[in-house]
Amino acid sequence: MSGATSGAGGRLGATSAPGASGPDILLEIAGLRRQRIRSQGHQMGVALPAARSVPLVPFGQDPFLVCEVKRRSPSRGQIAPAADAVAQARLYADRGARNLSVLTEQDRFDGSLDDLRRIKEALPGLAVLRKDFLLDVEDVEVSWRAGADAVLLIACLLDAETLAAMHAAAHRRGMSALVELHDEQDLRKCRALAPGLVGVNCRDLRTFRVDLLDPVLLRPRIDWSARTVFESGIRAAEDVFLARSAGFDGVLVGETAMREPAVIPELAGALTFAAGGFWPRLATRLSLARREHRPLVKVCGITRAEDAEAALALGADALGFVFAPSKRRAEPRLPRELEDLDAMKVAVVVTEKQNGTRFLDPEVRELLEAGLVHAVQLHGDELPEECAGLAFPYFKAARVRTAEDVDGMRRFRSPRVLADAWSASAAGGTGQRVPVELVQAVRQQGPLWIAGGIGPDNVGEVIEGFSPELIDSSSGLEESPGRKDLGRLRKFFEEIRAHETL
Repeated sequence: MSGATSGAGGRLGATSAPGASGPDILLEIAGLRRQRIRSQGHQMGVALPAARSVPLVPFGQDPFLVCEVKRRSPSRGQIAPAADAVAQARLYADRGARNLSVLTEQDRFDGSLDDLRRIKEALPGLAVLRKDFLLDVEDVEVSWRAGADAVLLIACLLDAETLAAMHAAAHRRGMSALVELHDEQDLRKCRALAPGLVGVNCRDLRTFRVDLLDPVLLRPRIDWSARTVFESGIRAAEDVFLARSAGFDGVLVGETAMREPAVIPELAGALTFAAGGFWPRLATRLSLARREHRPLVKVCGITRAEDAEAALALGADALGFVFAPSKRRAEPRLPRELEDLDAMKVAVVVTEKQNGTRFLDPEVRELLEAGLVHAVQLHGDELPEECAGLAFPYFKAARVRTAEDVDGMRRFRSPRVLADAWSASAAGGTGQRVPVELVQAVRQQGPLWIAGGIGPDNVGEVIEGFSPELIDSSSGLEESPGRKDLGRLRKFFEEIRAHETL
């Protein structure tokens, strides 16, 4: 359980370390495209009709699942190098997809404008988005002639004037324009334009690093009326749950759709998931913490109402209640008693198997469904493919003692994974710390969630050494198991405020 073990938490799916330097992939691709325009023209050597010859279909039909045709990518390499674009589109349509994205970039994605033309001619009833690194109004006109029903406009690639001109050109032709954002700078550029269709990419196109929480963080900042699409990083239904919980209307799925088109009905069905929940609430707290240059703080092992109230008053962002064999086990009635306490509440569990099937404690499930806890922290030996079926929202806690354990964290699908120290005697709350070299290895995976052995005496060292996104502490704040020490709690938060280096 999180608690008094110092660890680190990696982010599942992150592909490079925070602040990692390297080539700007977006500018490289855009440069290659400009060279091709100079040598081949905007049609890229593809023969197109002088006027559009296929019907214009509204883009964004429900279920708002956009399945992408692409053969490779800079981050994943070859995906389906021999794939026939029309055959792939038929696979999608046969499984209920009504919106397609066709990657037409040649140099890094092995696409072609001819793929789009052929798909639209063969399947004229589908709504087709041209996904490429489009640069000017002529690109929009060519897309329309090729049969596109929508175009992708990447905000960070275009100045505000060009973006507005391309957006207007698409609408003059009756096409949709999906304006793609990634960060606050993109948002500011687009605010005056207020596009009605907005995509938020969890992949940073400059580094191709993926963070599933980036769209969740940015979605509340879109303060105009728009339909929104969560782009990239969708690997399973639980990722669609995440997108829907954050208020996104649709999702765009690339590699997963190419490799496993059979999963399309499941992804489409997940779009019925209701908005709201733990991850949007955590994103709100994270935005505040970043402005205050501090980590998020979860105080775990809460067994008394007065400890919960004190931790929250001192600055805790989340409270953890252990519902597993532990000296810090909480009574199920406690979250009910704290129903009016405005805090994120997390149930910490170690699931068990019964007759070969893993199950969640019915009392915990009842608390989750009633909204008395907002997420479940799975702290046992749950497998990645089991987690979402046990509880949602959830995040995984992993006990690490080897480099192999750190590598195994990448397999989990929750947007963040909390690393805790390994112990043969308990799942957590042991006061042991994750070795420094393993903390550093976890940090290379992405934003760091760290637990284990953290208290007022060393929390400053942890912040300065690792810049964690979230710190989780339990036994280091106690006078005895399950009873917090108010003096240690105060000192803990004083030290955090004194080391605001995130």
